[in-house]
Amino acid sequence: MNLKTALLELGTELPENFFYNIQKYKEHLFAWNRVHNLTGAKDEKTIDEFIYDSIYPITFLPKCKNLLDIGTGAGFPGLILAMGLPDTQVTLVEPLAKRASFLQFIKADLELTNVKVVQKKVEEMPHEIFELVTSRAVTETDMLLKLSENFRDKNSKLLFYKGERVYDEVPNNLKYKIIKTQNRHYLLIGENI
Repeated sequence: MNLKTALLELGTELPENFFYNIQKYKEHLFAWNRVHNLTGAKDEKTIDEFIYDSIYPITFLPKCKNLLDIGTGAGFPGLILAMGLPDTQVTLVEPLAKRASFLQFIKADLELTNVKVVQKKVEEMPHEIFELVTSRAVTETDMLLKLSENFRDKNSKLLFYKGERVYDEVPNNLKYKIIKTQNRHYLLIGENI
């Protein structure tokens, strides 16, 4: 099944320009990746899986006005979520210069006015509260909770893209739920979820 069909089957509303933006993003990613090695994913099937994986949570996430993505890398999940959620201000934190430059280029090329790219480690960012903090394949849950402390309050939600070991990583004192798909366990943390 191709990416567009799979995403349309989710039955969720995507912006009119979403598939155009995704196509342009993929073209740029393949071109940049040949030179700068932004991601280990080298073929279209893997990239499509990463895109699907990144956007899937819009099927269950509450609306939010701002989002912080820790360690965006080549754009997963933060940049993809930004394309799917044009009314959400998305801050992408990526310390590696070549990846941050790529994100900045995509932001400009696709005129993503809801995206802000920060080339820093998240620990070096000024304190600011976000309604949602996301992260994929960065570190263990405990460490992500620590890294996100300055960027959330009691109303914030956290969405961590995890594998099967997620059950070993969740602290007992948290309110959370795990949403499972074929290849992913989405850990959603926060009150009233």
